Amino acid sequence: MLADPTRMRILWILGQREYDVAALTDDLQAARPTVSQHLAKLKLAGLVQSRKEGRRSLYSVRDLHLQELLTEVFSAADHQTNALPDHRRSIAHDINDQAG
Repeated sequence: MLADPTRMRILWILGQREYDVAALTDDLQAARPTVSQHLAKLKLAGLVQSRKEGRRSLYSVRDLHLQELLTEVFSAADHQTNALPDHRRSIAHDINDQAG
């Protein structure tokens, strides 16, 4: 489910605020049917929720835990891509320096 880059982008965007399909389509620069299909799959998996506002459906990430998980995943990817140090190694190194 989360192996698809478009779905990951959708989850990241929806973690910031609510979006309707039209706004997501614009932000993703993707076809509306494609975005709708991804949203349906994410909703079926319980990762996304929707609510009606007039004629529009607004989508958001289901809960804070998922948003925190996404933040950690993207942060880890950023560290890996940019060769940044692992936080745990930095903390362990600092503790060893203080102990020695």
